[in-house]
Amino acid sequence: MKTKQLSALPSLFVLLIFLPIASHAQFGGLLDKAAKATGAKGAKMLGLDKMFKAPEAISTNFEDVNRQDQEMPDFQNDATYKALTSLPKKTDAGYVLAAGHYEITNKSYCLKAGTYAPSSGDGYMYAPTLGKKKELVIAILKSAEKHPEVKQSDIQMLLWTIIARTKFSDYSGPVKVTALKLLSPKQLLQLEGGALGILPFDVVQEAKNKLPKELQAVFEAENQIRNLVSSGNYSYAEFEQYAILAGMAPVREDTPSGIWTYHPDGYYIRYFPSGYSRTKTQIYVPAETIERNAGKELIYDATDDIACPANAGSQRLAQTNEVVED
Repeated sequence: MKTKQLSALPSLFVLLIFLPIASHAQFGGLLDKAAKATGAKGAKMLGLDKMFKAPEAISTNFEDVNRQDQEMPDFQNDATYKALTSLPKKTDAGYVLAAGHYEITNKSYCLKAGTYAPSSGDGYMYAPTLGKKKELVIAILKSAEKHPEVKQSDIQMLLWTIIARTKFSDYSGPVKVTALKLLSPKQLLQLEGGALGILPFDVVQEAKNKLPKELQAVFEAENQIRNLVSSGNYSYAEFEQYAILAGMAPVREDTPSGIWTYHPDGYYIRYFPSGYSRTKTQIYVPAETIERNAGKELIYDATDDIACPANAGSQRLAQTNEVVED
């Protein structure tokens, strides 16, 4: 009888157990429907209840941006910006801020496969790194500072596999080499938690027909990335083909390029991405913030920061403390 109940599960529900939590709100009541189709015990056996509660590897989205005290692009536009690298830097952290205006063109990384690259009109605002794999992503960005020999493209491929929730046991080729270099054995084990296997081609094709349009590209891109890294035979261009959509997301006029976010630590920050691999970051530190800290160091560590697009169809960008070498 149990076998008969499980076989009655509609294929759509099988597909959706692999979707990240971002889709959960769009499929309200899906778990209840699955329970009716399979019986409550059958749904629990398939892990549907746990899957829907599990967060994405990185879940940061524009709803996590605090727009209170934001400023429009003309704010502090006449100021002279010094190089952020002129400030002291902590070995295992970031830059020690002082009052004034600073900027850096730093390495950045795409953290959302199946989305559009930034355009010149996109507005990006600060949000913290959130999600089940946030510690791993931050660890990779920090470790990369100590391993300048590791190419940015190799780090980007590794991050895409984490976003796609790839099992470390499925890793093969250059990405596995990068993971072994940048992560500790304990951190490598964490890659297995909440990870997914490769979905069959026919399942992916059926999903494209049944999922909301905005989720189709992400769903397929993540499965293609898992497929690529497990094959061991791939190039960066092949990863990019699936991770980056051709074309451009529509610009949101209420969030223009160059908009400022008031950071919870007491300074203003804004982002100007050039593609997804480099971002010009500008910071304004009011004198009263330094005075209020009463001698306590104010650290800017970009490895926990995400430049988050107002347009959900564009890429969220992990930031780093590393200068782009032209």
